[in-house]
Amino acid sequence: MTEKPRAAATLAARMGFAARGLVYLLVGWFALDAARLGSAPADNQEAMGSLLDKPFGHILVAAVAIGLAGYALWRFSEAVLDPERRGTEPKALIERIGFGWSAVVHIFLAVYAGKLALQLTRPETNPSEERAKSWSGWLIDQPGGEWLLGAIGLLLIAGAGAQAWKAYRGSFACELAGDVPLPRYVCLAGQIGYGARALVFLLIGWFLVHAAIAASPDEAGGIGQALRTLREQPQGPLLLAVVAIGLMLFGVYSLVEARFRRIRVGS
Repeated sequence: MTEKPRAAATLAARMGFAARGLVYLLVGWFALDAARLGSAPADNQEAMGSLLDKPFGHILVAAVAIGLAGYALWRFSEAVLDPERRGTEPKALIERIGFGWSAVVHIFLAVYAGKLALQLTRPETNPSEERAKSWSGWLIDQPGGEWLLGAIGLLLIAGAGAQAWKAYRGSFACELAGDVPLPRYVCLAGQIGYGARALVFLLIGWFLVHAAIAASPDEAGGIGQALRTLREQPQGPLLLAVVAIGLMLFGVYSLVEARFRRIRVGS
């Protein structure tokens, strides 16, 4: 890859981290509000829809769409081209499959944000939950679909474990460029953020596994359902508030990554 396309791809990835950070900040904010007032938590697509009411909202959502598309393309590059030379060992292949899954998720989010910006669709309530039920139902109807859906759920649970391990070890710090050590509070924000995200991924993965076992797409769900499930537990509002703060901190750390993440593109 020549220098100009490489610089453009790097910029697209950085815009993606910034867009992801903004979305997680909004999801965390709405979840914190839900913990305080008892309202329904918002998923990432609802969070993007909320921007339309702000000044220059359609322009902001369009920028988010472009950023998410850039992030998806970068993750796809990591999955297929392997610019960081992870290799083809089992652990590396699992990581690359995870990158591919992330690319698929973020391209769907980018398309949804683009439709919002162009006024081709209206903001919905719990759109990710409805889409999870829709594609899970389609998959269950295919030959071997229940097994495949269960495998996707288990991959998400494995991804949650990897996120929790990153939170525990703080290993994500090596992904940032520069020789100056990060301030402790930046690392702490990342650790809390990754921990909260791991819990949400764990719940979404379990929803898919449960849907596969029950052969019922109604058991599937997304971020919104995961946050509602937390609120329904004993001391649920407090638990939801803690996770909400964690998601906001993950958003803050994503903004740090937008500036300082070491990004390799191309083959």
